[in-house]
Amino acid sequence: MIELVSADRCIACDQCVEVCPTHVFDRGPDGVPVRTRQADCQTCFLCEAYCPVDALFVAPTTTPLPAGHPHRDETYLVEHDLLGSYRRALGWGGGRLTARDAVGPELP
Repeated sequence: MIELVSADRCIACDQCVEVCPTHVFDRGPDGVPVRTRQADCQTCFLCEAYCPVDALFVAPTTTPLPAGHPHRDETYLVEHDLLGSYRRALGWGGGRLTARDAVGPELP
């Protein structure tokens, strides 16, 4: 189940929106995808696998995690290197962009 879209990492490329077979996301006003239909998530991990900056986390569950669960906390996910972990498990480790690489050197 999709649990996190990191607004700090997201580059608004819409890859997750385009690859999601059940249309879980809508584009937010700031370009960051919003999980508007989380209950429709099939836990296919496509959004996480295709995200070029590891801004998404899909928990290996078929129902949403309860409030306060560590897998809903971006700090926890970063500290435990879980963002992008499915992509790495697939062997898609090379060629990923940092947010700075994706949008240019003008990032702070």
